[in-house]
Amino acid sequence: MGAQTAIFTRTYDETLNMIVEARNYMTHIEPKVSRRRRGGPDLRFSCEALRVTSRLTQVMAWLMLQRAVVHGEITAEEACLERNRLSGREVCLYTDSIEDDSLPAGLRSLLDRSYRLYQRVSRLEEMVLVRVGLSARAYH
Repeated sequence: MGAQTAIFTRTYDETLNMIVEARNYMTHIEPKVSRRRRGGPDLRFSCEALRVTSRLTQVMAWLMLQRAVVHGEITAEEACLERNRLSGREVCLYTDSIEDDSLPAGLRSLLDRSYRLYQRVSRLEEMVLVRVGLSARAYH
């Protein structure tokens, strides 16, 4: 379990750092860029910022459950219940905006990296589900 714990710890740290980066970007950098660009954030920007937030929130919630399993607070089976799995796939797996040049480069970077993180954690979740005896069909 040591290697798996290290993977989860690194992924947890990466996710936390990206959450802080996204918060700082939305709070401090983007308002300045928006004022220069169009006078304020637009609906497209707001929707894509929420997409980043959704991905990071889903990933962090899942990782916290895995941490609870490692610390014996819940069982692996409890963590794999449907209500505890990654969700929001329709929103989180949408990628068209990553290449949208009308969005600021900083937001596109966050969109791309949060998407790749969500995908990676989704694969980790599949591995955990298989380990506790749930089939791939039960997952999707």
